[in-house]
Amino acid sequence: MPLVQIAAPAVEPISNAEAKNYLRLDADLTQDDALIDMLIGAARLYAEAYCGRSFITQQWRLTLDTFPSPQTLGVPWGKPWSIPPQAIQLERGPVVSVDSVKYLDMSGTLQTVAASQYTADLSSPQPRITPVFGSIWPVVLPQIAAVQVNYTAGYGGAAANVPAGIRQWLLLRVSTLYRNREEVAILGRGKVDPLPFVDCLLDPYRVIEG
Repeated sequence: MPLVQIAAPAVEPISNAEAKNYLRLDADLTQDDALIDMLIGAARLYAEAYCGRSFITQQWRLTLDTFPSPQTLGVPWGKPWSIPPQAIQLERGPVVSVDSVKYLDMSGTLQTVAASQYTADLSSPQPRITPVFGSIWPVVLPQIAAVQVNYTAGYGGAAANVPAGIRQWLLLRVSTLYRNREEVAILGRGKVDPLPFVDCLLDPYRVIEG
């Protein structure tokens, strides 16, 4: 399912000043500020992809060729049917709101499904939307990219809204990237071992599909 970001987060989960403090750099040393900002963004993108989540509030667009098959609802949540037949699953949560559900009707005109015609479960690890009880999704034009779902996701609009474990991991990763600027490490002597707990900081926030 093609998923694209249509509005990026306004801020990063950690600031340049926080990163510089963690790196033990003087605040008035600004020559590496652009590099540090780039490393923060790169670390955040990796962590979001690894966790399957959005950290700071951002907007996404899910594009589908058609709505899910109109079958009877009422299948219990969980295996072997973890997603009801008519459900649209929303990735990169936590999802804050479903902003619009649009589709091309049989004349090729873009229509918007009224919010009263669908219901959303945004509290589960894998948020989903379905038609309200007794309804089905509209008939769409049989062509690719005929359905668009726009939604907002993230823990909040401020860095303080992001869980501490994620923020700590980002500081650790930025520090590693700043201190090691090559793709490979050439060691003169000794052995270097990664700290085993570091990536575990992200595990509580990782969404496992299925």
